[in-house]
Amino acid sequence: MKKYNWGMIGTGWIAHEMADAINDVNGQVYAVADVNEDMLKKFAAEKHIAKTFTDANAMIADPNVDVIYIATPHTYHFGYIKAALNAGKHVFCEKAITVNARQFDEVQQLAADKHLILTEGFTLYHMPIYNQVRDLIASGKLGEIKLVQVNFGSLKDYDPKNRFFNKQLAGGALLDIGGYATAFARTFLASQPNTTLTTVKFFETGVDEQSGIILKNDEEQLAVMALSMRAKQPKRGVISGTKGYVEINNYPRATSAEVTYTEDAHASQSETLTAGDADQALRYEVRDMQRYIETGHDDGQLATSHDVSHILNSVRNAWGMKYPFDNQI
Repeated sequence: MKKYNWGMIGTGWIAHEMADAINDVNGQVYAVADVNEDMLKKFAAEKHIAKTFTDANAMIADPNVDVIYIATPHTYHFGYIKAALNAGKHVFCEKAITVNARQFDEVQQLAADKHLILTEGFTLYHMPIYNQVRDLIASGKLGEIKLVQVNFGSLKDYDPKNRFFNKQLAGGALLDIGGYATAFARTFLASQPNTTLTTVKFFETGVDEQSGIILKNDEEQLAVMALSMRAKQPKRGVISGTKGYVEINNYPRATSAEVTYTEDAHASQSETLTAGDADQALRYEVRDMQRYIETGHDDGQLATSHDVSHILNSVRNAWGMKYPFDNQI
């Protein structure tokens, strides 16, 4: 596989994991940018990165950079994505890729116009187990898919000043963890949902603390989601059909799927599908991103992210929740 010059923006915990993945798959990280010079120098030394920038735009302008990786708070993604695409760089951005669908549509079109790869950091897009699950569904062994259920609950410490609860930084469960649940649901629905029913409990800062969401599409398939930032839940997804169902635990980095066949109520049978390694999740992301660049095709990943972005918008619209900086949802 060809080596690429990755430039990283941000030095938080997920950037640490991604730097290790890039070093393992690609051999090196070319450059890193962060406004905090002390954190920047420490990160660069630890990850063996030769070039550092306190100005991310200066790194984006470096003609040697091939790919920009973005690991900043959500509110900075849109600006950096546009700058990188306009500079001719491919972009891998952590979720949520943008804070609203209008921004998403703009950068999706820009990437297409520039013939560049734009990818969102959902590990579940890249875990090998999902190829087996899709093949199982395509085989017809589960019958007609009727229902997808998916949970994500994260217990964040009570701290109104933390970015997770900061409305100025697009905090809340929906954009932090809801994208994973929505991406799982959309992956196994036949078409984009056009009906949204939802209720929400707001945190004291005005962001969504927890919610219940029901989606329905033209095929009348349902997706039922439960999200929380203040109550731990198993990361569990279930895909149910007329002949059986699949349960996937820890679905963002899943390595197995439990299949139960129910066509004969008196003789249910089960099997376990296995594939991949959870510890390799980010390495799968890096390999796929570099393959996308080489082939010029992203396996439909961005199209799924498009639908996820628009679903998240419909949920926020139903709540009437707007971020202070976002006048147009």
